[in-house]
Amino acid sequence: MSLREKAAITGIGETEYVRGSGKTPLRMMMEATLLACRDAGISPKEIDGIIPYAGAVVAEDFVTNFGISDLRFSGTTPLGGASAVAALQCAAAMVASGVCNHVLIPLGRDGWSGVRIGSRVQAMPQFKTIGEFEMPLGAIAPAQLYAPMARRHMELYGTTSRQLGSIAVSTRQHAILHGNATMTKPITIEDHQNSRMISDPLRLLDCSLESDGGAAVIVSSAERARDMNKPPVYIMGVAEGHPDSPSAITKRPDLTRLGLAKAAPKAFGMAGVTPQDIQVAEIYDCFTYIVLCQVEDLGFCKKGEGGAFVENGALGLGGRLPVNTHGGLLSQAHLAGLNHVVELARQLRGEGGKTQVPGARLGLVTGYGDMGDGSLAIMRAA
Repeated sequence: MSLREKAAITGIGETEYVRGSGKTPLRMMMEATLLACRDAGISPKEIDGIIPYAGAVVAEDFVTNFGISDLRFSGTTPLGGASAVAALQCAAAMVASGVCNHVLIPLGRDGWSGVRIGSRVQAMPQFKTIGEFEMPLGAIAPAQLYAPMARRHMELYGTTSRQLGSIAVSTRQHAILHGNATMTKPITIEDHQNSRMISDPLRLLDCSLESDGGAAVIVSSAERARDMNKPPVYIMGVAEGHPDSPSAITKRPDLTRLGLAKAAPKAFGMAGVTPQDIQVAEIYDCFTYIVLCQVEDLGFCKKGEGGAFVENGALGLGGRLPVNTHGGLLSQAHLAGLNHVVELARQLRGEGGKTQVPGARLGLVTGYGDMGDGSLAIMRAA
């Protein structure tokens, strides 16, 4: 069964994104959920499906706090940064099949004030494999794990650090205009080039943030979405994919191909559109290189042409493909990609404010997680 237009995003909510919120992830999720329910025009008690971010909270937390009496489905999509978009596929399946009417996808993080990334990596299922192949070489943090992918791309295709810097600069410009963002100081390519090396070739300004904040999305059946508070944003195509040798990057035959390359043909096929039809894209940006690689794997250009594609403001407002109009993980906040989903819904409603892409009716959002898992959702305005 195709999930095309069987489900829609009907409510979005997000807290302020800060460093040092003084709040627990659960509290920030609850705050964002209340905002999403208000946005959708429903009571929290009407939620009958919940897909929380794996490991943070459980569905019972929401049942207890909101008085939900008829929870019909709960689950997780444990794909790291690909989880939020993968959860859209799961939620769409639940409402399309009639199991649920309104599925909540909440996410909260205290990445700045709580457990830092090095400790979180040790909790990943792949940690044993990392410990065998990458850790003996000193690689434990994500920047160290993903740097060989970027270096391989550079060696094969001539991609440059300055091209990666173009992504950082346009993303920062969007964050400044957006308002609800952690990083609001302008940067230039030279600032990027002068930022300290973290793991060659990734510099400080190639890396995403550690953030505190919460976000929530409500997915409803297409039938119910027509009668709700805001114009629905329909899910046209959705898919997830996993890379070859999913637990160890350096063991792959091709370090430059992500799981998204497997998901993209499925999602575009379901949606019945092509990359050339996309007007705005929210692309998971834990590192600048991961954006460049996804641009290729999505089909916006051929493999190896990503560096030239992203140069000279091409991903900025008014560019060939406006990307991460909220500032992304690089400059807005690291909410494991759910803030990307919120932003795409806002863009397709025409509520993007100073970063609104004029006339945006069709867009996509991606997730990237763990050692290369990919997820993709293509959505359209009502």
